[in-house]
Amino acid sequence: MHYPDGVSDVTDPRGDLEWGTLPGLVQDAAARFGDAEAVVDRNGPGGTTTRWSFDRLAEEVATATRAVVAQGIEPGDRVAIWAPNCAEWIVAALGAVGAGAVLVPLNTRYKGAEAAYILRASGARILFTVQGFLGTDYPALLDEAVTAGEALPDLDLVVVLRTDGPAVDPSTTAAGAPAVGWEAFLAGAVGCEPDVAAGRTAAITSADLSDLVFTSGTTGHPKGAMTTHGQTLRTFATWAEVVGLRTGDRYLIVNPFFHTFGYKAGILACLMAGATMVPEPVFDVDVVLQRVADERISVLPGPPTIFQSILDHPKRDAFDLSTLRLVVTGAAVVPVELVESLWSDMGIETVLTAYGLTEATGTATMCRRGDSAEVISGTSGRAIPDVEVRIVDADGSEVATGEAGEIVVRGYNVMSGYFNDAEATAAAIDAEGWLHTGDVGFLDAGGNLAITDRLKDMYVSGGFNVYPAEVEAVLRRHPAVGQVAVIGVPDHRMGEVGLAVVVPAPGVDVTTLGVELPAFAKEQLANFKVPRRVEAVDALPTNASGKVLKRELRATFGT
Repeated sequence: MHYPDGVSDVTDPRGDLEWGTLPGLVQDAAARFGDAEAVVDRNGPGGTTTRWSFDRLAEEVATATRAVVAQGIEPGDRVAIWAPNCAEWIVAALGAVGAGAVLVPLNTRYKGAEAAYILRASGARILFTVQGFLGTDYPALLDEAVTAGEALPDLDLVVVLRTDGPAVDPSTTAAGAPAVGWEAFLAGAVGCEPDVAAGRTAAITSADLSDLVFTSGTTGHPKGAMTTHGQTLRTFATWAEVVGLRTGDRYLIVNPFFHTFGYKAGILACLMAGATMVPEPVFDVDVVLQRVADERISVLPGPPTIFQSILDHPKRDAFDLSTLRLVVTGAAVVPVELVESLWSDMGIETVLTAYGLTEATGTATMCRRGDSAEVISGTSGRAIPDVEVRIVDADGSEVATGEAGEIVVRGYNVMSGYFNDAEATAAAIDAEGWLHTGDVGFLDAGGNLAITDRLKDMYVSGGFNVYPAEVEAVLRRHPAVGQVAVIGVPDHRMGEVGLAVVVPAPGVDVTTLGVELPAFAKEQLANFKVPRRVEAVDALPTNASGKVLKRELRATFGT
């Protein structure tokens, strides 16, 4: 197979057939890349740095797999991880999957009750977590939730990967389960012979579940999307090939590992291509700039705000960013000026956007190398190979090119369903296998997908449908607006009207916004789309993927 731009054929888009399973990928990466650098974690306890080769990483994962099996985990059991990006996350996750377990990543922003809900809903038997990340003691949060009435009947063990305090006392408990430190857990590997663990790994098939990723919960309780080894491998082998990930790339993974973008487009894609993983637990523009310079980073995916922060940094020229060549972004509006600035101001070779959702293994459409700035900014590209994307109306009928409707996806990447929720699965995937995304968009003549809104965010004003993203796009052009989110709020005459929640640009007189912004919008939008109210805030509530939590805005301003 021919790959452009010098891309090696390690990223075969039929990766599910090449590697079969995730542990098969780990073993193959060790065989192909050997002593090349696989992981660089400069955020270890006490400022220590971990540098592992692909061989060493495979050894660490094999030990973790033995420890998981020794703990009594059976194939199909769920193992959760609630921790920031770090070397231990990689080993714990891949070790659990190598034992035939189903991985359940938890958002590090969760409070105790939110984490307990997912642990209980998934039936997780082991939880890997940390103490001290951003001053948070995660086991203590879980303890508080259990004390308050949250039940975790399936949880057998809590493993503390890192702690900023003394070593974990083996007699302690967390959330009613025994708690041990990472080293003590790994020492338990002696209870499982290597050939027993190898046999467990060899018995895994590409059709087995590899992970249970819970939706972000922007519209209610999270639901667990079930994904197989084969789906994961095939989707992200395609992703790696399309973006042009290369052997020897050095990949700064700022996207959280608990998200598909960080775990699968990060860890797994690096294993496929032979790229070095450099995990970064939080985005700090100064730290990231220094890391790019020190580690000669060539790949940096993330939301648009990351790159705007880098471009706007007053001392950007003091850092050597010349090795940075590949940027992949999305999950929010991508201004065409941002794309052009990454090309011209920073000399980035490849800038791409993509669209996906948890229920579609994280990827459905992607831009391609060579696309124009307008296509990269204004759309999320074309469907990936062997995946179909359509736009349908409320009756499920396909609409004309350029006409907006609900985005539906069908292909190998569509989840097996929601865990223990047949009703929600049936509501999401129709009888013909189409996943109804709840996103609104249109396809242009070239098959590029433009996302315009969420069905659930649409409101009806005076009998007319209003899609907030269209209104936000107009308001964002006003110089007084830094960020904006529009929601529908009740109105006795119109049913609902628009409310614009605005983060003002620096130095703006907020007292004038309520007059200026509606007048500005009225010049460019039909009257029923013009917001009737404006509220100024210091920041918009977002989830870890950068998506605005409009349900929180509705709870605050919707009465």
